[in-house]
Parts: sequence; C-alpha cells; structure tokens
Amino acid sequence: MRARVAVLAGAVVVLGAGAFAYVRSAADRPAADPAQFETVSLTPGPRLLTITDRHLAVVPADNPGGARTVSAVECVRAYAAAGTGICLRQSTPWAYRVVVLDADLHDRRSIDIPGLPNRARVSASGRMVSWTTFVGGDSYTSAGFSTRTGILDTTSGTYVSTLEDFAITREGRPYRAVDVNFWGVTFAADDTTFYATMSTAGHRYLVRGNWPARTVETLRDNVECPSLSPDGTRIAFKQAIGGDPLKGWRLSVLTLSTGTVVETAERESVDDQAAWLDNATLAYTLRRGDGQPDIWTAPADGTGESRLLVPGAESPSPL
Repeated sequence: MRARVAVLAGAVVVLGAGAFAYVRSAADRPAADPAQFETVSLTPGPRLLTITDRHLAVVPADNPGGARTVSAVECVRAYAAAGTGICLRQSTPWAYRVVVLDADLHDRRSIDIPGLPNRARVSASGRMVSWTTFVGGDSYTSAGFSTRTGILDTTSGTYVSTLEDFAITREGRPYRAVDVNFWGVTFAADDTTFYATMSTAGHRYLVRGNWPARTVETLRDNVECPSLSPDGTRIAFKQAIGGDPLKGWRLSVLTLSTGTVVETAERESVDDQAAWLDNATLAYTLRRGDGQPDIWTAPADGTGESRLLVPGAESPSPL
C-alpha cells in the first residue's frame, strides 16, 4: 500500500506542479491591450479556438500561424464545440469557476470549482461539458493533492461535481477504494458514453463511463488524458514512459477495436489532453523553457513529424 500511495503521490506532485506553474504563468503575464480586443464567435467554421495571453482567440484553420482575433474573455482552460464553450476562469486570486459560454461568448451558467484548473472538454453536440481540477486535503495522498472531475449536462442542467461517486467495475469486478481519482473526460457522439482516466492502486486506467447510469468500467492500463477521435474509433492519450509518469509522457493513439497503440512523431513529453483537428491530425500544447506555450501538431498514425502550429498559444479546439 505504501508503494502504491508513493506512486500516486509522485504522479500527482508532477501534475500538480504543472498545474500550479500553468496558472501562475497565466496570472503573471501582462494584460493585453484592450484596444486589441475583437469580436470572437464559437459558431462552427474553419477556425481554431485557442487561449492567447489568457484571452480566448481564434485563428483561421488554413493559416493558424497568422493573425489571430483576440476577445476580451479570459480563461485558464477552454474548449468549444457546436457553438458551446467551456471556460475555466479565475474568480478571485485563488478561486476558480466553470463558465459555460454561448456562441457569442456570453455566460450561460457558472459553477464554482475547487482547486487549480487543468482539463476542459465539450461534447461534439455541445450538450455535455466536463472539467478537471487539482485539489488539496485528501488524506490518502501524502502529497496533499488529488484530482476532482465534474460533468454538466447543459440541456437538463444536471451535473455531478465528482466522478468518484460513480459505480466502478475494475477488471470485471465491482471496485471501491479511497484513492480513486478521475481526470481528462472525453465524450462519445451519443452524449451518454464518455472516456476518462481513473487512478487507483498505482494504476492509471482508461475507463468507459455511462452518464445516465453513473457507472465506469476499466478498459486498459497506462492511459492518461484520453481524447476520442471524431469518428469514435481511436483515442489519443499520453502514455507514461516505462509506465512511470515521473519519466514523462509519450503522445500515443489507441485503436479501440483492436487495442493497437502507436506512438506519434512527437518526441517531447506531452502533458496535455490532445485535441483532434480532424480524423488524422492531433493538436496539443508544449511549453518552452520559460514556461510560455505553443500549440504543436502531429499525424495521429505515427508517421511524419511534429510541427509548430500556433506560436504563443494553448488550449486548442477546432471549431
């Protein structure tokens, strides 16, 4: 048990430190010039939504490295689909909230959340949204950090603040444990099925969940921050090198029907939940030595090479 807790604590220390650096680097950047703010829409079209200097911005899909349109809306993490956006926003110096945005970036609903924002997702229909934060105070981690992941149905208004209350099937058997953590939700097209990472007993499982039934079941070990492809056949994820998160992560892709895994051409450690630009291409954030972000891209089939997509930006989602 001590070894298992040590593995979990070590992984969460790395992730928690990354989240802290992420939030602090965002907070320390100088504010953008208000004169530069323009109208940004989440209406579907050939554009890529990003965060630039804390502000939601869009770039044209055919020229992502070119001029960008920057809004006045500030987010720490963001994602959008079908005209619905999720913005993890700072409300006070050490408090944050989930804000659901409409296509014109108006607030539709907000929920206060604990901890440091880390992941955000919207289902392809725009109905379901999810978020992950790092929180402190859970007694089962000597590091003092754990994750908290929530889901909101924007149509019914139903939401859960943590997936830890869902019924778990682990390797075919019912399972409960105090060290269970979830993060990195990604939704299937039916708005009922979702995938996520579940950590317990030193393992980081890919789980498949059923939203109405409030259940999850484990599918595979060593899968973190899954991202389902638009056609629903593959999952991009970060795979701990040698099974040890302290060694970094390799951006990889799992074919659900066969269990085949391929590593992408990206050789840097990717601590992000990648986004699918289409069924063949991934986008993700890498940080420079000074902590500043850039969005990179790589083919999902392991061929080719990685390349810089949008300099000085992060949190990509294709509109």
